[in-house]
Amino acid sequence: MKIDSRIVLPVILAAGVIALVWTWPASVDPEEAPVLATTTTASASTTVPDEGPDAVAVTTTQAVPATTVPATTTTTVAPTTTTTFPTPQVLAEVHPRLVEIDGWLQSQVETLEALRGKVVVVEFWTFGCYNCKNRIPYTQEMYAKYRDQGLEIVGIHSPEFKYEEDVDNIKEALVDLGVTWPVVLDTKRRTFWEWQAGGTAYWPRTYVLDREGRVRFDHIGEGKYRELEQTVAFLLSEEM
Repeated sequence: MKIDSRIVLPVILAAGVIALVWTWPASVDPEEAPVLATTTTASASTTVPDEGPDAVAVTTTQAVPATTVPATTTTTVAPTTTTTFPTPQVLAEVHPRLVEIDGWLQSQVETLEALRGKVVVVEFWTFGCYNCKNRIPYTQEMYAKYRDQGLEIVGIHSPEFKYEEDVDNIKEALVDLGVTWPVVLDTKRRTFWEWQAGGTAYWPRTYVLDREGRVRFDHIGEGKYRELEQTVAFLLSEEM
């Protein structure tokens, strides 16, 4: 059979085109293959080990879910403590006397008995005594706080040195130190020793008398201000 060359050439060309189209995807160079972008969305990552010269390192990501720790609130409740001040003991049913005094300053009364019905703080002092002067600011504060509630203060001035016996010096010291309460002049210190018998006596020394004149507090020197005030407040609340 004779084949017409005009037919064979187009058939060969068509067959070549078909073969080329059929094989083209397999001939693409791997190095020219498109690379897919990866997005890291977690905090942990893992690298696959190399398995050969042509192996491609692939990084995989693993999403780590966020964990919310529930908030906790701790409330600390302070312990409640209640302190009950004990009833002041009766140290003496009758307070000692005022003996051979030389009068009163800044007072309309002339005896302790005239102050029955009041709570009375009796304090032995002398204006030249360092410790006595240290007590005065607290005494001023207590007097201002409780005077209208029935408190009276009586300072028994018992001089230690000669210059402290002079009445004019005492009056000047009262102004300088801000002493506004009644003051007993115990120039010879007879009352000083009557209240502090036993061979030893002190400046300052503080007593508290209740409304009936009984001794309910006794302290030597400075300090015990809180206990003194608690005693005064308690006795002011007592009924006769």
